[in-house]
Amino acid sequence: MTTVYRASRGPNFILRAIYFLVFGLWFSAIWASIAWVLCVTIIGLPFGLWMLNRLPQVTTLRPEQGNLVVTASGAIYRGNVAQAPFLLQALWFLLVGWWLSALWLMAAWALCTVIIGMPLGFWMFNRVPAVVSLTRT
Repeated sequence: MTTVYRASRGPNFILRAIYFLVFGLWFSAIWASIAWVLCVTIIGLPFGLWMLNRLPQVTTLRPEQGNLVVTASGAIYRGNVAQAPFLLQALWFLLVGWWLSALWLMAAWALCTVIIGMPLGFWMFNRVPAVVSLTRT
């Protein structure tokens, strides 16, 4: 039997909240805009996707999460999540991902500007890689 644990460590909630209010909200809008523009260019696509994958960190200092896999024999290793086939990801990006991600990012950022919308906005920021290119985290 194999068990998968989500592993993450990072700054405490108070520090992340202060960072978001002072720096993260406005900087994440700039970061997301630059990343999206890079994504619609062939040369900038890899860097744009890298930037979008780090959007939750830029917005709230949320640490990257990884999977720790524990096997029945007691072995522990970092596991990767299986991704969709490259051709499917490329087709999704070309037909849907590039324009839907722009709308998704604008809606997420707008939700983060009001207290009641923050939970949904942060959830949306965490899902940006999946919206852009079906990337699983």
